[in-house]
Amino acid sequence: MSLELIYYPHPTLRYVSKPIKRVDAELRKIADEMLELMYQAKGVGLAANQVDLPLRMFVANPSGEKGSGEEFVILNPEVSRPKGNEVGEEGCLSLPGLTGDVVRPKSIRISAFDIKGNPIETTLEGFLARIFLHEIDHLDGTLFFDRMGEHAAQDLEAGIDELETDFRSKQATGSVPPDQELIARLAEWTKKYC
Repeated sequence: MSLELIYYPHPTLRYVSKPIKRVDAELRKIADEMLELMYQAKGVGLAANQVDLPLRMFVANPSGEKGSGEEFVILNPEVSRPKGNEVGEEGCLSLPGLTGDVVRPKSIRISAFDIKGNPIETTLEGFLARIFLHEIDHLDGTLFFDRMGEHAAQDLEAGIDELETDFRSKQATGSVPPDQELIARLAEWTKKYC
């Protein structure tokens, strides 16, 4: 299976991902492919929703460079104990070229599993906490501009409209299936892993 990035307003980006109940060789391969795709796209995180998979999994590397920094493959993350607030600029591989300031907690507690099934219990701060929160938002069907103030989000309207027009015109020509068909495909994955 060859993974591809999907772009706003693809309906899987708004789908609330399902917790993973089993890991197999195929899922491990998917995680490796997601990391490769993230590096190719010059990103620091990539959620399963962004490759059209309805699974509670994301990959991350704050360095954004293969062979540098620390790679994470995170399954079924839960966030607790948010502390403080800070503003930081965020973008998204599924919304190319669009960025905006988002307020996030400075520090969070994460409970999750790695791809080998080992539990993860740790406190994250700063940029890494921001990456994790951004990717967990994806798993909940939330995009970064949903977290922006109304006035700030208005600056992105033209770019968002352009993505929407492009996507809908591809659907109109049949090169992208209708939303209902795209969502129906997700059941196969949830049946397999959730």
